[in-house]
Amino acid sequence: MFRQILPVSALLLGSALLLFAGGINGLILPIRGTAEGFSASSLGLLGTGWAFGYVAGCLMTPPLVGKVGHIRSFGVMAAFAAVAVLVSLIFLTPCAWIPLRALSGFCFAGAAMIVESWLSERADPSSRGRIFGLYTMVNLAASTAGQLVLTLGDPMGFLFFILPAIFYCLALVPTAISTTEVPKPLVSVRLDLKALWRNSPVAVFGVFFVGISNSAFGTLAAVYADRIGLAVASVALFASLPVLAGAFSQVPIGWMSDRMDRRVVLVGVALTALAVDLVFILLRPEAVEVNLALSALFGAAIYAMYPIIIAHANDHAPEGTAIQVSGGLLMVFGLGSIAGPMVAGFSMTPFGGQGLFITSALAHGLLILFAIFRIWTRAAVEAEDKAVFVPSPAARAMTPETTVLAVGEGEDRELPAEG
Repeated sequence: MFRQILPVSALLLGSALLLFAGGINGLILPIRGTAEGFSASSLGLLGTGWAFGYVAGCLMTPPLVGKVGHIRSFGVMAAFAAVAVLVSLIFLTPCAWIPLRALSGFCFAGAAMIVESWLSERADPSSRGRIFGLYTMVNLAASTAGQLVLTLGDPMGFLFFILPAIFYCLALVPTAISTTEVPKPLVSVRLDLKALWRNSPVAVFGVFFVGISNSAFGTLAAVYADRIGLAVASVALFASLPVLAGAFSQVPIGWMSDRMDRRVVLVGVALTALAVDLVFILLRPEAVEVNLALSALFGAAIYAMYPIIIAHANDHAPEGTAIQVSGGLLMVFGLGSIAGPMVAGFSMTPFGGQGLFITSALAHGLLILFAIFRIWTRAAVEAEDKAVFVPSPAARAMTPETTVLAVGEGEDRELPAEG
């Protein structure tokens, strides 16, 4: 195992530095923005900007890498990500932060795709699963550590803007000095909604509304926690515990979905998330421990939905099209991620913090109703015909290259029309 990991250790380090910086940057903005008096709608637009940039990065990075190469492209991404967070400290206004956050999303997606393509190139079939698992764990640990760093200082200073800029720059080093051969061109995604819908309506409908819910919570969870009076340390835990819980919950939920209709499992998980939504909306808990426990349960539910949906879509997809299906659904998730923070942010203006969970509850309710309708109208896939459930990082941290790393080599081709 050590011999398999050693050749990719530099790339894993670069990814960890990237995710560590992203963890700090993603949490300091809503905390500092709230302290500066930004409206909830403005803070929601930060998430919309980031998602828009992230989708654009997934689509535009492959041709950029094709023109100037992997190392130069990665250098540009890391440099501009550092610039974006530093300029955010100079201009403490939503008008500056929203486009800067979009730039961050673009750079983050591009840098992640390049690292993942390098890892995929170095992973042989026998070690691919272990390398993907280690890559996922490293990123989860780095992102969580970045968020928890905010408990060590004053968010009103400049430290938590300087730190992510430093680590974005440090992420340049492993790829710059890597002796690994330049990998193959990055996988390109061509979004064909009609083909995706024919393949699995539940997947398309569900992944869009999961994108709305997950991105709204990922962007505004810290704002909600701050509004109910949690200390900075508790705010960081409120934002990070759900991601950790979601990572751990995927193992038992994935095992269950491999043995029964995945749509039934999806409905059960969505009902759990909806129940937590209603607790936050109706009971409005105030105790720190209760809020943290609920946030963990919420994360265990919402962050397990995406891999269930991807597995269900691949159950119906023609053989050899897993990368195209997963890449297309990732783009649909991205569209939902653009809408989610914006809708939730504007909802928090009339409804207060509960507006976040009202938005999430509506998304989960619609998903449940549509999934139940499809269960009645389409038979479940036989167990022997099911694709393999692959645990995934939080979807907003995935790129089309993540699927290539997880399941095999990618090709630049359109999603088949039938499925």
